[in-house]
Amino acid sequence: MSVDMEVDAEGVATIVLNRPERLNAMDRAAYDALSEAWIRVRDDNDIRVAVVTGAGEKSFSVGADIKSFLTNGPEPEHFFKTQQGQILNRGLEVWKPIIAAVNGYCLGGGMTLLFATDIRVAAEHATFGLSEVKRGIFAGNGGTQRLLENLPKAIAMELLLTGDPITAQEAERWGLVNKVVPADKLMDTARDYAARIAANGPLAVQASKELVLRSRDVDLATGLRMEQAMTSVLKTSHDSQEGPKAFAEKRTPKFEGR
Repeated sequence: MSVDMEVDAEGVATIVLNRPERLNAMDRAAYDALSEAWIRVRDDNDIRVAVVTGAGEKSFSVGADIKSFLTNGPEPEHFFKTQQGQILNRGLEVWKPIIAAVNGYCLGGGMTLLFATDIRVAAEHATFGLSEVKRGIFAGNGGTQRLLENLPKAIAMELLLTGDPITAQEAERWGLVNKVVPADKLMDTARDYAARIAANGPLAVQASKELVLRSRDVDLATGLRMEQAMTSVLKTSHDSQEGPKAFAEKRTPKFEGR
């Protein structure tokens, strides 16, 4: 499987899981390639936002290629290498916004990847599910840990314990996705979100995402203090001066991400 990546002039990275003949199932090499893609998104200052999707018209991703993992399991010592092969849904911190464009099946590891994204657009024929229990395993890579952040408890437990999928329309009803659109409008809708985000101050966008996600783990007083600290940092940036100046001059700001 290849993981393709392109970056346009506006700073929008498009990442494509490219194995349509296997519904974009991912083996170990694919997870390694995806990890490298997320690290580039994190570290490349020219990237402001990323869109992730699957190749073809049938599948976003059905998750791990089970056969490859069952036949080539890791050695016990790999359990303790907790920072090795980090991916978006297993601890890698990427504060740039990630948009998912779900073009079909979003199952297993595809769902846990979805949980780690920030904005989600789905085609009308998309299907969402955590089917691992039907195979005698459970939804790892954040499947059990992020489920209640994304769905009401009763709905979340239904998906997790039955392994049965839900439709795109049900996913929209429960707030798992932002929009459901015709398949031919999927990428245009995702890129519209990306363009609107990329036009904003990159440092302010990243600060907003980090503060929101870290608020899950701290009390309110600590969170408010973190906001104060982050404000102090951003006040020293070029963009924090450019934004108000452009507003006063009634022009579009030219943010540089510094």
